[in-house]
Amino acid sequence: MIKRLFSSQLRINMVSGTVATAINAVVMVIAYPVYLHFLGYEKYGVWLILATVLTFAQLGNLGISSAVMKLVAEEHGRGNTKGIQSYVTTSLAILLFSGTIALILILLLRNQIISAFKLSGQNAVIASQLLPYIAFLSICVMLVQVLNSTISGLGRMDIANYILSGGRVVTVGTSSILLWLGNGIESLLIGNTLSYIFVGGASVFFMRKTINIRLLQISNFDRRSFHRLMHFGGGVFSGSLASMFLHPFNKLMLSRYAGVSSIPIYEIAFTGSMQVRGLAEVGLKALMPEISRIGANMTRYAKDRISQINHHAMKLIFLFGIPVYAGLIILLTPLLKFWLRQRFVDELPVAFRIMLVSTFLSLLGVPAYYTLLGLGMVRHTLIAHIILSGVSALIILTIVFIWHNISVATVSWAILTATAVTSLYLNWTNKRKALKSG
Repeated sequence: MIKRLFSSQLRINMVSGTVATAINAVVMVIAYPVYLHFLGYEKYGVWLILATVLTFAQLGNLGISSAVMKLVAEEHGRGNTKGIQSYVTTSLAILLFSGTIALILILLLRNQIISAFKLSGQNAVIASQLLPYIAFLSICVMLVQVLNSTISGLGRMDIANYILSGGRVVTVGTSSILLWLGNGIESLLIGNTLSYIFVGGASVFFMRKTINIRLLQISNFDRRSFHRLMHFGGGVFSGSLASMFLHPFNKLMLSRYAGVSSIPIYEIAFTGSMQVRGLAEVGLKALMPEISRIGANMTRYAKDRISQINHHAMKLIFLFGIPVYAGLIILLTPLLKFWLRQRFVDELPVAFRIMLVSTFLSLLGVPAYYTLLGLGMVRHTLIAHIILSGVSALIILTIVFIWHNISVATVSWAILTATAVTSLYLNWTNKRKALKSG
């Protein structure tokens, strides 16, 4: 079916996304029981809080990695190697600067971060000790994201996807071995650090193998590239700012009003449902550089081709998404009991089912989202992110204000409602703006 709907390299990139996400899902299935076995819900919740700080630090990315993917794809479509080199070097310089600022802020606000999540006792001590390392890791993550996005922009998203999956394997493999040897939460920090070293090294290797560019020449830094990266990246960054607010905000509210042990329940439901969504979404992510390449020289044929790609993508979502999601919703409780065994809790299947419905609704807006990004209409994707985070946060805050309490299921319903509104907006805007643009 995919072979009939999409062109050769796009098809390869899309299939690789699905395969990579399947690998990630298997890794996740292995990881959660191992982490919970050695750390328990409370200690693993502390690590998830540290991971949330790392997520916040990624605001320093400024949307540059997405901008690199789009702009490198455009220059690759024009055959402009010098332009590609300029964008990559300039983006690395930008993120080295912004990453340093993020590092300083985390170090300065260490005590305030721990207080915000209401950590105390040994949990507070562990978090305080590991936060400086999280700060340094944030710089590494930003630079690695640019290198990996460059490979996607060069039309080899398949390689980029497999490298990221390899990194996931390194993370879980290293962390599990260290936990088995008797180490604590720091095992996950070491595993994540080695993972990003692997992803960065592999990305540079394949980048140099694909195209001969020199990354660290100062002469590559270009003012025009800087402005284009910041213009497009700024729009993506603003959307990421709104979107990143959602997940950490939910963890913060759960930590304060339901206890730190509720965070792993939320994390498993959210991440598990996102992994299911990712089986299609990561493949559809290949639409963005492809539409950027086609749209670099916009003609009537290009417009028709973009419209066809959107239609085929939606057809693929319905064809494969409905049976997969329906089957999982029906079989979820016995699957979770078999997976987590004595770590299973009754609250988990309820939240997981709600999250599954939410991610399917979200999936229906993905083709429109990547089409708008590929055509440079980043303002509309920003509005979509604001709608998603704003509606969800408003519902949660209203519930807390009225009842002074909250549960994982309640947070899940808030996300579902916000997701439905966001997908409607994306598809309406895509038809009105992108697919009918003159």
